[in-house]
Amino acid sequence: METLITICARGGSKGIPGKNIKPIAGKPLIGYTIEQAKKLSEKINAKIAISTDDASIKKTAEAFGVFSDYTRPDELATDTVGKIETIADIVKYEETKANKRFDFVLDLDVTSPLRTIEDLQNALQIMLDNPEAYNLFSVNKAARNPYFNMVEKNSEGYYGLVKTNPNGTVMSRQAAPEVYDLNASFYWYRRRFFDLNTKSVFTDKALIYEMKHMCFDLDHPVDFLFMEYLLKNDKLDFEL
Repeated sequence: METLITICARGGSKGIPGKNIKPIAGKPLIGYTIEQAKKLSEKINAKIAISTDDASIKKTAEAFGVFSDYTRPDELATDTVGKIETIADIVKYEETKANKRFDFVLDLDVTSPLRTIEDLQNALQIMLDNPEAYNLFSVNKAARNPYFNMVEKNSEGYYGLVKTNPNGTVMSRQAAPEVYDLNASFYWYRRRFFDLNTKSVFTDKALIYEMKHMCFDLDHPVDFLFMEYLLKNDKLDFEL
């Protein structure tokens, strides 16, 4: 089985400047993801590829033992470009360089590192057990539910539930259909996913991997501070 692990880290960040290499609990943020990628690579013999437009990020990756002669093109290094386009480009580059086609691609998000090697392996097994699936993404159970306590504005200017339950009004959160939050931590793709030329992970053959532990991504400075507190004070109930 030929597997490529991609780590995509753009240089610019408006929410948390320089966040991909910003130290957190004594280590550059990208270091956590690279270390996880290396551990998994040892188990499944995968190739690790860094996609970045930033020399400092590339230098930091090299300090953790991952080297690359690939530089993300300028047109794929803006905050309006989708992640899938970025992944597809480095997949094409690595396949051309190695003169082979990968079977699976695993994308590890730098800004959502609260995952375990067991998560990644168990999720891969789900893919292997479902050969028709195009892709899989990691989730947690959602704290809010569109069938019960999430509302939106309708065409007449009034507000109601985002989704209507076909079996009638939901009177409690426990009775609502189960929904999930994408935690942006990792995504498994079969190689043929990228032949679909889609820009969305929401295919008609997508699967989920539900994490049983805490996982969130770093969108705002307070998220960074909270994650650093958890790491520094050994507050996680699992091992990265």
